[in-house]
Amino acid sequence: MADEKVKACINLHAVLRNLEDLCELDPMSREIIQGKNVALKFSMAGIPKSVITFAEGKCTAVKDDGPCSINLFFSSPQNFNLMIEGKKNPIPTRGFRHIGFLKNEFTKLADRLSYYLKPTAELLGDKEYARINTILTAYTAFFAIPEIANWDPLGQLNASRIADGAINVEVVDGPAICITAKGGRLETSKGKIANARAFMVFDSIDTASGILNGTLDSYSCIGEGRLSISGFVPMIDNLNKILAQVPGYLM
Repeated sequence: MADEKVKACINLHAVLRNLEDLCELDPMSREIIQGKNVALKFSMAGIPKSVITFAEGKCTAVKDDGPCSINLFFSSPQNFNLMIEGKKNPIPTRGFRHIGFLKNEFTKLADRLSYYLKPTAELLGDKEYARINTILTAYTAFFAIPEIANWDPLGQLNASRIADGAINVEVVDGPAICITAKGGRLETSKGKIANARAFMVFDSIDTASGILNGTLDSYSCIGEGRLSISGFVPMIDNLNKILAQVPGYLM
């Protein structure tokens, strides 16, 4: 059974974090937040807080305890996970005048995010949908890795085996992600860095989509040259063990 605390960390810092990119990639989501100026803070005991800000037609998501317009408090990680599943409502502890945004615009964005993160074969047949799905799925998976590495016992074990340094993950004509290891703890950031020690490169959005959605085998793609791995490969081997745990927390 998935640990509720780890699941909450992933839901907050990997899944909901995607609202930042959703509002950039999806025209309908951009339209929803036009003219809105509100910052939502998600708080629960024992888990790093997150502030998701909507301003000037953009969304930013930061793992932080910064200022906010409305603070949403959850008495437990399980209650937060139930909100993500649509089975429980959050408890605002400040910013009651923004509840209308929470019930309307934020709910619409959450539905739009779910639309892109829960694809069907028919939806994936649309090239633009597949592109957005792949980008959001990649961000979800690779931002989930540090949460598993830092909170899940098996994830902590595999993270401890990753040498200090950075791993660049890149999709040609798509997103780039950097995962930094230090002292057995991992951190994910958008973009790539120049002095990475290991590299994972998908040759296209189609290849990344197939691997991330389970329709392509990663080892076959390596053999065909569609997925390349280079540098200090043991870092990637142990990273992939953590990546394999992600689906269990997203079910």
